[in-house]
Amino acid sequence: MKTILVTGCSSGIGYYCAKELQKSGYQVFATTRNDTDVTRLQKEGLNAYRLDLSDSKSIDDALKWALKQTNGKLDALFNNGAYGQPGAVEDLSRDVLRQQFETNLFGTHELTSKSIRIMRNQGHGRIIQNSSVLGLITLKYRGAYNASKFALEGLTDTLRQELHGSNIFVSLIEPGPIESLFRQNAHKAFKQNITIEGSAHQQVYEAVERRLAKQQTERKQDPFTLGPEAVLKPLIHALESQKPKARYYVTFPTWLFAALKRILPNIVLDWILMKVSDDENK
Repeated sequence: MKTILVTGCSSGIGYYCAKELQKSGYQVFATTRNDTDVTRLQKEGLNAYRLDLSDSKSIDDALKWALKQTNGKLDALFNNGAYGQPGAVEDLSRDVLRQQFETNLFGTHELTSKSIRIMRNQGHGRIIQNSSVLGLITLKYRGAYNASKFALEGLTDTLRQELHGSNIFVSLIEPGPIESLFRQNAHKAFKQNITIEGSAHQQVYEAVERRLAKQQTERKQDPFTLGPEAVLKPLIHALESQKPKARYYVTFPTWLFAALKRILPNIVLDWILMKVSDDENK
């Protein structure tokens, strides 16, 4: 039985993939940062534990918990846990930006580094990083999240080169819009950490608030948004293929923008991306 530790399992991609991997025979260690979600997952039959990526002790405790059940073996790590911090770059305080990186990069890096030591000792392993289309291109008002995912991509590409020949394979999954609580959680982070009043972007923020309130009543779905099951197939390929890919694009926007970034000059790509942001923020 292959063992895998998955972060960010409270909802969305992590929740769905943890359940499906367990059904297919994996020994899954599902982690999430809230105790209430841990209890819920345990009641649903998942082997769950608390892991807060912004807390080094929590990372150590969760890893020890998993390894105790496997006699020190860990075949795979799926780094899925992350959140989005909206807001214009000029409105991001140093502390808010640090919080974004603590979870999306520093905690992921710490867990990955500790897992690599285990995988080196056993002679094999798979590390899969759940990145984003916003690790390839940028959109306005997502600067903190953009930066964290760009950094994750750079760190992962370097890691893949450094692990060449070690029998430890590293892959990036790059979803676009996926059905989850990501947007709702991002909105909470915005309300908690961004001051609307007096910002040069106040009118945009207020328009977004109106749009979100309208969406809650109309419940319209983006036509390009896929369910979390769209991530499962590339995840399994990254886990089981003899030659896993360095990158897996999941949704149409990811494929499109990855291609446009390669062929368009910056001035044209910027115009397209700003148009996309403006349309979203109306």
